[in-house]
Amino acid sequence: MDKRCDLLIRGGRVFDGSGRPGMVMDLAVKDGCIAAAGAVGDWAAADTVDAAGLAVAPGFIDTHTHDDMALLRQPAHPSKVTQGVTTVVIGNCGASPAPLGPRDDLVEPPFTFLGESEGRRFKTYADYADALEAAGPDVHVVKLVGHSNLRAAAMKEPHGQPTEDEMAAMKAHLEEAMAAGCVGFSVGLAYPTGKPAPTAELIELAAVAAARGGLYATHMRDEADHVVRSVEESLEIGAKAGVPVLISHHKCCGPDNWGRSVDTLARVDAAAEAGQRVFMDAYPYTASSTGLMPEMAARAERVLVTESVPHPDLANRDLAEIMAEWDCDMETAVGRLSPAKAVYFQMSDDDLERILAHPLCMVGSDGMPSDAHPHPRLWGTFPRVLGHYARDRKLFDLAQAIRKLTQLPAQCFGLTDRGAIAPGKIADLVIFDADEVIDRATYEMPERVSEGIRMVITGGEARYESR
Repeated sequence: MDKRCDLLIRGGRVFDGSGRPGMVMDLAVKDGCIAAAGAVGDWAAADTVDAAGLAVAPGFIDTHTHDDMALLRQPAHPSKVTQGVTTVVIGNCGASPAPLGPRDDLVEPPFTFLGESEGRRFKTYADYADALEAAGPDVHVVKLVGHSNLRAAAMKEPHGQPTEDEMAAMKAHLEEAMAAGCVGFSVGLAYPTGKPAPTAELIELAAVAAARGGLYATHMRDEADHVVRSVEESLEIGAKAGVPVLISHHKCCGPDNWGRSVDTLARVDAAAEAGQRVFMDAYPYTASSTGLMPEMAARAERVLVTESVPHPDLANRDLAEIMAEWDCDMETAVGRLSPAKAVYFQMSDDDLERILAHPLCMVGSDGMPSDAHPHPRLWGTFPRVLGHYARDRKLFDLAQAIRKLTQLPAQCFGLTDRGAIAPGKIADLVIFDADEVIDRATYEMPERVSEGIRMVITGGEARYESR
């Protein structure tokens, strides 16, 4: 056996991603894969990393991003790589770069999530996939196609109901996207092009994804007063279409709904116990971020306007302050500021911790790299889970935290070649100091690099090393 390799990582406490405790061992990396794990003292390597006293984990998988166009603009992708992320899932909340039809006037959520296209329009998903391959980002990419894109590409009026021909066209666009490498489709049922879609439409489309082994990722219709019913609808779609369900950024919004995660998680548990494949993801913050909308602003304790197209000078200001200056009500202020984006302080710590701790809950940042003043989750999500919630809050132990960031999402998305440390797996690895790892991004300074991540390796190549 040839015991020459490209990289040896020696003496680290290796967590394999399964949730089992870490064990001190060595790793040999060759040709982008893990060649050996354990005692590899007789291996020769071009490079050696001393990981004594540090944790070594599989590369983290960000299950919910809006990085689609950012990967083309900045392939190095520092907002994620510096956190230990080696794989991102794009196309969430019903929005993806393709397909695009004749409608280019939809300046509304979720289409605004991806930022400016800089003149790049992709008629088919294959067109975007080609551009992504040419860009060569430093992270692996798992692709979903957006339901709102399917509607906009197929329907004359995407805010209405599809005709029989338009429904057939949506299915054809979904088939094309799946053939181009998408692993499923996502919906944004809280947004203007998603709200009108009846459950039957979603079941019909989900069945197309199911036939190709895909999944259904849902930004549900309601994460507030009707959150329980929304979970039930999501599970109904999955059961009737025969497709795995991923409940995106699960939360209970507004003080009137705090505590309802007890009910939503009970529905998820019952479905899982009955044999249904269901997953959730969440970000480790009690404030959300999306387009500025009056119904969301009305239930939030505080609203931070992060971006306004007509009033860019009002970015990073509280909506209440703007209303006072303009001497107007909330709906008037939102109308004058729009199109705009905002951070909504509207969740409770108890619900967040209950959801994060659930064994079927993964972690997705839901950050928007196109925002001029992003939510801190864009740069801080994964170190925050490891540092604040695992080490400091002891919500789960380090091994379970790593499972939520690695093996569980790999299982959700069918990624059999990563999410674990074992011979033959892709060498996506994170080396970090478990005692020091922590997020530094804040609502005031959201683009600060986290601490404690020592090295990030993607496909056997070092992509980040802290100094």
